[in-house]
Amino acid sequence: MKLNLLLSLYFITALQNAYAQQANLNRKGKMFANWGWNHAVYTKSTLSMKGDDYNLTIHKMKAHDRQTQFSYHNYFQIDRVTIPQTNMRLGYFVRNNVAVLLGVDHMKYVMDQNQTAFVTGNITREGAYKKPYNGDQVLTDDFLTFEHTDGLNLIHVGVEYYKNLLQSTNKKNRVELIFGGNLGVMMPKTNVKFLNYERTDRFHVSGIGVGLKAAVQGVLLNHIILRGESILGYITMPNIVLHKTGINGRGSQHFGYAQLNGEIGYLFNLKKQQ
Repeated sequence: MKLNLLLSLYFITALQNAYAQQANLNRKGKMFANWGWNHAVYTKSTLSMKGDDYNLTIHKMKAHDRQTQFSYHNYFQIDRVTIPQTNMRLGYFVRNNVAVLLGVDHMKYVMDQNQTAFVTGNITREGAYKKPYNGDQVLTDDFLTFEHTDGLNLIHVGVEYYKNLLQSTNKKNRVELIFGGNLGVMMPKTNVKFLNYERTDRFHVSGIGVGLKAAVQGVLLNHIILRGESILGYITMPNIVLHKTGINGRGSQHFGYAQLNGEIGYLFNLKKQQ
């Protein structure tokens, strides 16, 4: 009985301490800005393409992301910081443990070149590939190159819930769990070369993306943020631009993705403390 009573008192005290730590954060009204980098993997997708002289569907197409070689020049030089796969977040705490945010996830999506895929439909455009399709086709570079490489951009709003795990005795350093979600607009710059059409590579609004996240975050000296984040999401793009302006041709695809992010940031007050 004494042991059970001691254990009960211990857990009650621990819960009270955890609640007090959460309540003493006083983050309501504060903002944070994060910058980071990501690695992404994608499920297979079905790519449908339709124009004046083709109507084609590529089934279970495989793709990968494109990591930029790490160097100071590629990752930290001011005129090149957006070349790698990056993440940007600007958040505002509406409660001590709840924040809303605006973010941009700059991913890259590259079709596996020379893969063999099941293709259906037909091409009536004059050339070597003019024929009906209902079978395997090697996706050579003179048939199709397809990338969202500048990039697969998700501009989103989101909400995050924070749970304090550990806190230093001076309350200036802590470790916390974060759970949340986002919803946004896909604005890729799609690089496409299809048949003997001229290559196109331009920004456009193509669809929407959603994601659920979990993260572990360290806050040092009440301001410096170090975050590791994972996201599971889904992207649907029914309006992909395939050609230059004035040429009819649109694509559509949808797929799931998983993303691992590393971010650094800063937590700050909007108003000076009295």
